[in-house]
Amino acid sequence: MARTAEKVESLIEEDVTMADAVAAVRRETKANGGEVEWGDVRDDLTSGQWGRLIETGVLVSGDEGFRLADPEAVDSVLDEDESVTTTTTTASGDADADTDDGPTWSQYDKLAGVAALGLMVGYYYTPVRDTVGGVIDLLLSPLSATMPFYAVILSIAMITGLYSTLLQSNLMDMDKMAEYQEQMQAIQEKQKRAKERGDDEALEKIREEQMDAMGDQLGMFKEQFRPMVWIFLLTIPLFLWMYWKIGTGDIGGTTVVMPMHGEVTWDEGLVGPMQAWIVWYFLCSMGFTQLIRKSLNLQTTPST
Repeated sequence: MARTAEKVESLIEEDVTMADAVAAVRRETKANGGEVEWGDVRDDLTSGQWGRLIETGVLVSGDEGFRLADPEAVDSVLDEDESVTTTTTTASGDADADTDDGPTWSQYDKLAGVAALGLMVGYYYTPVRDTVGGVIDLLLSPLSATMPFYAVILSIAMITGLYSTLLQSNLMDMDKMAEYQEQMQAIQEKQKRAKERGDDEALEKIREEQMDAMGDQLGMFKEQFRPMVWIFLLTIPLFLWMYWKIGTGDIGGTTVVMPMHGEVTWDEGLVGPMQAWIVWYFLCSMGFTQLIRKSLNLQTTPST
């Protein structure tokens, strides 16, 4: 019994659809006096699955067809698998209910997204940039008056790195993200094994499963993008202020020595069309963000 149970468990681990295939065979053997032929189950499993059952010795030759080598062992494995499947389905149903009853994005999230899109106009429309820049200057002018501009950008990069990390850590459901990734990895593994076996019918079923999982992919994207709208809402005004400050002339014409590049003006293109101040900001931001994540031990990516 133990040997047959191990074989069935191994088949199900290789391909979860084998659980349904074994259950169909077991159902037909009970209905047909203990034996089954391919014609009895061809609508319930693929030829590849039927061949795997015979190849592994779960199905053995009978008097007129095939019989299960150990029906009791098969029953024990199927009962256990059904219990796990029911639990998983219930949990999945609860998660779907949470998604339907309580959307991931709240009304405030949507308003933040609209406001961020409105602020982006400032990159192309000068009156908006001047207005936002003038308002933010009321807050940051004491900082820019007492510090060189490279230090001002460094300070802004540190602040944006801090709240970006905190928002990502608190607004993304890491457990749900991990579930999405594990689901996609499991489908990819099944697809790989089916290709190795040359099982075209199983591959077709897996493709259908991938299509069904597209909704989960959308949910994963929404989870990832939710903190971004708040980051954009807080960061765009600071970017517009730096853009406005450079454009006023009192900063744009000044020079700074950039690492590995030498002396440049703040409004000079350094990496393609990207001006020196933007490159300096991103270098500072990436460094501070990594430092903040390590020092505060914050998780901003799912662990699988």
